[in-house]
Amino acid sequence: MKKWITSISWEPVHLYAPCRRFLTGWYCKSLGKYTGQLICTLMGASPHKSHGSWVNSLALSTDYVLRTGAFDHTRKQFSSPEEIKKVALESYNTMRGGAPERLVSGSDDCTMYLWEPFSNNKSYKARMTGHQETINHVCFSPDGQWVASASFDSSVNWSADSRLLLSCSSDSTLKVWDIRTRKLKEDLPGHSDEVYAIDWSPDGEKVASGGKDKVLKLWMG
Repeated sequence: MKKWITSISWEPVHLYAPCRRFLTGWYCKSLGKYTGQLICTLMGASPHKSHGSWVNSLALSTDYVLRTGAFDHTRKQFSSPEEIKKVALESYNTMRGGAPERLVSGSDDCTMYLWEPFSNNKSYKARMTGHQETINHVCFSPDGQWVASASFDSSVNWSADSRLLLSCSSDSTLKVWDIRTRKLKEDLPGHSDEVYAIDWSPDGEKVASGGKDKVLKLWMG
């Protein structure tokens, strides 16, 4: 690899059990699919039909259900690995429905592109604009219906029910946004410097945050 790697997203384990392939974004305006060797590159048919600058962030439409698998708020006890795999596959298929797997990429060119990385057509499906600065983070909502993006706001993260969006920023705060009203729901000050990382617990009751002040904070709903 001769370029800086800026983002990685694994191919869904429920579709490809060996779990040996992943997508990367790097500082050369395109995406690559790998095993031990490069399989293919996702880019437009011409330089004007793909990212015009570095790819900073990738997100799969089924990311949430891939991470949680068979484990949810019910805390069900499983009798075997086979049962876990079966329930995880059912959750994945329910969430995915009949739609193809989707991938969104964010770039220094202030754009996002929507791809179907596992289809035969390697060109993008949609181009999304609106930011005026570099996009450094993108993520799908748990239900796969929304895409959130951050431009020099460090990070964004969805609540498990896709109703609330959490963002962190260089102004040392976390902010909770209500998707239904499109308005700020709660401002969470507390850090003394820039906040770089946030994550919402799967049960939706807690938020963890960390940043330049070297302090890890836990916020309770």
